[in-house]
Amino acid sequence: MSGRGGGVAASGAMAMRRAAIAIVVFVVLVAALFWLDPDGLYLWIKALHVIAVIAWMAGMLYLPRLFVYHADVLVGSLQSEMFKVMERRLLRAIINPAMVVSWVLGLWLAWSGFGLMGGWLHAKILLVLLLSGVHGYLSRAVRLFGEDRNTRPARHWRIVNEVPTVLMIGIVILVIVKPF
Repeated sequence: MSGRGGGVAASGAMAMRRAAIAIVVFVVLVAALFWLDPDGLYLWIKALHVIAVIAWMAGMLYLPRLFVYHADVLVGSLQSEMFKVMERRLLRAIINPAMVVSWVLGLWLAWSGFGLMGGWLHAKILLVLLLSGVHGYLSRAVRLFGEDRNTRPARHWRIVNEVPTVLMIGIVILVIVKPF
């Protein structure tokens, strides 16, 4: 069993290195956009923001689904240990970086394009803050599952799984319709 654990740790370290390299490449590409195409920068930043939001939402929708299954397996079982690895990697390699990029680029777009003004924008930022709070709640759950201290049943995680969807719907409507 210890041989497998070493392989999992090495694989996890490799995945984290790849994620770090991807982030560095992303930052270099964004810097190149500032330099190469300052007139088209807003649209490029907007496209990168949407890509980051999609990645963030994909993780936010998948992580609670993993918790639904994880909550129903025996503590210490092979399945439980595999879920721990999956949850930790999803959070660290995809969800956390995607959230940071979404926030940084989104705030830049809000400032550059709208001067941080507009009722729809303020409502959108409020919903994104709530989504970030859900992110924090899920991050804590990853830690608790990792320590075998989850006390929530699968039904709880099924309900939590719907919260990011509801927030996403509100955010998209505010951005597209700009009702106020």
